[in-house]
Amino acid sequence: MAASFLRLLRPNHSTIAERMLIWRYASGSGSKENIDKLIKGQKVVVFMKGVPSAPKCGFSNAIVQVLKMHGVEDYASFNVLQDDGLRKGIKEYSNWPTVPQVYMNGEFIGGCDIIVDMHKNGDLVEELDKIGIKSKLLDAATTIDG
Repeated sequence: MAASFLRLLRPNHSTIAERMLIWRYASGSGSKENIDKLIKGQKVVVFMKGVPSAPKCGFSNAIVQVLKMHGVEDYASFNVLQDDGLRKGIKEYSNWPTVPQVYMNGEFIGGCDIIVDMHKNGDLVEELDKIGIKSKLLDAATTIDG
C-alpha cells in the first residue's frame, strides 16, 4: 500500500482518482487541517484515551478530574483510541509525544503533568480566566475566606 501511495506522488500520475486518493491521505482525521477544525472555536479541547465519563488511562482520568474540580465540564473531547490516525496526528500537530493533550482557545497548553502542575500552582485558574471560564475553586476559596 505504501509503495502505491508513493507512486501516486510522482508528477506523471495525475488522474482525478489518484489525486483524490492523495487528498484522502492528506486530509484524514490526523491531518493538520482536520485537527485545526477540531480545536478552533472551542474554549477547551481534550484529546484523551477514552471519554470523560469513562477514561481509559490514569493520565486521561487526571485531566478529567482536574477540569471537574475547576467546574469545566462543557468541553470537546476526542477519544484517540477509536482513531489511530488522530492518535498519531495529534502528537505530530503539537510536537508532544503523549496523550492526553489539552488545548484552550486553539492553543496547546500541555499534557497531564503540565495541567496538574498548573492546577497545583494556580496557573490553571488564570489560564481558564483568559478564555472566559471562572474556576469553581475561586468560589470555594471565597466561601472559606468569607
